Amino acid sequence: MDSPIPTPSAHEALPDLFTATYEALRRVAHRHLRQETTGHTLNTTGLVHEAYLELAALEHIRWPSRAYVLSAASQAMRRILIDYAVARRAQKRGSGVVAVPLDDAVALAVSRSDDLLALDEALERLGARNARTARVVECRFYGGMSVDETAEALELSTATVKREWAVARAFLNRELLP
Repeated sequence: MDSPIPTPSAHEALPDLFTATYEALRRVAHRHLRQETTGHTLNTTGLVHEAYLELAALEHIRWPSRAYVLSAASQAMRRILIDYAVARRAQKRGSGVVAVPLDDAVALAVSRSDDLLALDEALERLGARNARTARVVECRFYGGMSVDETAEALELSTATVKREWAVARAFLNRELLP
């Protein structure tokens, strides 16, 4: 009698899933970095690898599909860039650095960091009201996922994703526009 073929644990499956989705992950990272300023210390490859390290540190998690990995990696990339923006904001506020006159490029960089933080704060408020709607935004906006991919990753119908996306856009517009 043959013994069953062992299936890899969830932790062992992640490297294979990352390899299989690497090009898609690079597109997601590139989309995230397009919203950042020039001169960012992370490049596309670096952001993908940082996200992998965050996800690899997680224990006891299932990686059921490609869409799920893309969604989780996109969230990790978002957190990495938010942490970067927070650190940059702290530098802007002093933290022992000598004040230097800013040229237009640096002023734009600070403005973009502030915009990213404002979006993150608005998304946190949305998540407090409706976590599912916030996850749809993360998949669609940050992950660059289609409606179908988002529906698969979140195990929702496409109609629900479309409805949640419309609600999220209205909420974020109200929160972010003066």
